[in-house]
Parts: sequence; C-alpha cells; structure tokens
Amino acid sequence: MGRPRIAFLLGDVGGVGPEMGVKLLADAVVRASAEVLLIADPAVLAEGERIAGVKLPVQRVAAADAPLPAAPSGGALAWLADDTLRGAVPPLAQSTAEAGRASLRALERAAAAARAGHVQGIVFAPLNKHSLRLAGMTHEDELRYLQEALAVRGFVCEFNITGALWTSRVTSHVPIKDVAPLITQPAVRDAVHIIERALRRGGVARPRIAVTGLNPHAGDGGSIGSEEIEVIEPAVRALQAEGLDARGPFSPDTVFIAARRGDFDAVVSMYHDQGQIAMKLMGFERGVTLHGGLPVPVTTPASGSAFDIAGQGVARIDGLRAAFELAVRMASAG
Repeated sequence: MGRPRIAFLLGDVGGVGPEMGVKLLADAVVRASAEVLLIADPAVLAEGERIAGVKLPVQRVAAADAPLPAAPSGGALAWLADDTLRGAVPPLAQSTAEAGRASLRALERAAAAARAGHVQGIVFAPLNKHSLRLAGMTHEDELRYLQEALAVRGFVCEFNITGALWTSRVTSHVPIKDVAPLITQPAVRDAVHIIERALRRGGVARPRIAVTGLNPHAGDGGSIGSEEIEVIEPAVRALQAEGLDARGPFSPDTVFIAARRGDFDAVVSMYHDQGQIAMKLMGFERGVTLHGGLPVPVTTPASGSAFDIAGQGVARIDGLRAAFELAVRMASAG
C-alpha cells in the first residue's frame, strides 16, 4: 500500500500535548511519512502553536474522508476542526471538563474515521484521564472508550514499548485491591496472545515472552501467595502447548534485568505498576504506549500530560515521535 492515513490528536490542552504535537508535525519528514489527518479544536491548535512558536501548514477539510492535501515532500496537513471550546482556552496545568470535552470530541471523530476505514491508524499526544472523566467519560481509560467506539468485543490491552522491549499486562487501570481476583488463566493467556500477535505484526517472527508472577518472588513456592501455582504456571504451560515461546512465572523484581539484557522480546505483567515502573526507568522520554486488540494501531507516548511543565515549551517529543513512527509502520504492514 501507499502511505497510510493517520489521524493525529493534540491531547489535553491543559498539558504539554498540544505543544508536543505541533513540534512533531512541524517536521516535514514526519509529514511526508504518512497522510496526516489532524483532528483538533481551533483553540487547542492555536494554543499549541503559541507555546511551540510554530505555525503549522494546515488545510481545513470538512470530513475525515475528504481528499487530503498532496504532501509528497512534507507539505500541508489536512485539518478536521471541531469548535468545541468556542475559542475559550481552559487554564494550563489543570484538569478541566472543558479540556476533557475537546479531547473526547477528537477521540470520537478519530474513532469514527477508523471505523469507516478513512484512517489506518490513530496517534494522540498525552491526554488526561481526569479531564476526560470530568467531561463525562465513564470508561476505565481511553483504551476501553475506543474499544466500545470501535465495537471490539475481544480482549484489549495496553502495550508499553521502550526500544525493542514490549510489555503488556493482565489488568490495567484498576485499584490494587481488585487485582488478585482478576488474575485468571484465561486472562493470562489473553494477555500473552495479544502481545504475541502484535509483535509478529511488528516484524518479530517468533516472540520470546516472559510472564511475571503476581506476588513478591513469584510466590516463593507458595509461601507468599498461591496464584503462581494455581493460575499463572498452568496458563504458561497451556500457552507452551499451543506452540508459543512463553516462560514463567518469573519474579517481578528481577525479570526486567533479563529482559533489558535481551533475553525476551516482551514481558507480560500482572498489573499496571509492575511493568510501568520498570519500563519508564529504562526510557521514560522515548517510551510508547500501544493500544492492543483494536482494528487499527493506536499509539501515544508513555509520558503524561505533565502539568508541571505545561506552557513552558520544553516538553520533549522523543516518545511522541516514536509513537508516530510505530503507528505508521504497523499501518503500512496492514
């Protein structure tokens, strides 16, 4: 196929997302690598341009399926605008319902474009979950929002990627007290299967996947919990019987040492911080989050809305660039 068409969202206007998005899209090489459909409220775009000190070459379009501007050498961007904010920019460094509404509207338009086949991938600068909830989002996170919007019934999961190492997890944005009952054999197998398929799509012929335990020292033979013996180990054996190169359960506090060394292509953890802390220590500024299990690749930097530096123009775009490149690569692979 030719260059994929990627929907690009500027993130939460109270944080660093708009300035990051504008900085990235100001790069002609980035614009030339895909047909970019920028979905942004005019006030959000203007705020990003103001902070970044850059004016993007945009051409307004009326619909997601409108012909995009010819851009073989990094020319104009197609801009699908929704004036949700009516020109009133919410305050910086705060979660607000107004910022959340603009973000939700952009997500809604991007999902509709993907559902209709008008875009082959979605990339968004950092959103803010609290703003989204203030605006009325009732889902656990934006992944679950997109799962419903795209009518996906199967298992979905966030992947976090730093360099060549990927992670997925069995549970995600749930309280720690609720984690243990959610660790079931089907859930563990689903989390391994989904990242194995994504790695193959990303070019890894036979992914090597480590599975963590839930408890300290992977239960230490049953003296610190039984989930490893009763749930996780049987799930790993079942995956091996299917022909997958899955191993574990490994102690959560040491498996990332082996993974960083290159022994594994992916680590499947049991809950959010088990994998996130390790991955962010290994490369916070360049980390990428991929929403797995959706019909098109959806990526975002692993960093957040960073209210502490919002408006200063100092936010780095390494992670957003890596997220864009991954979405383009996966969309091009079909």
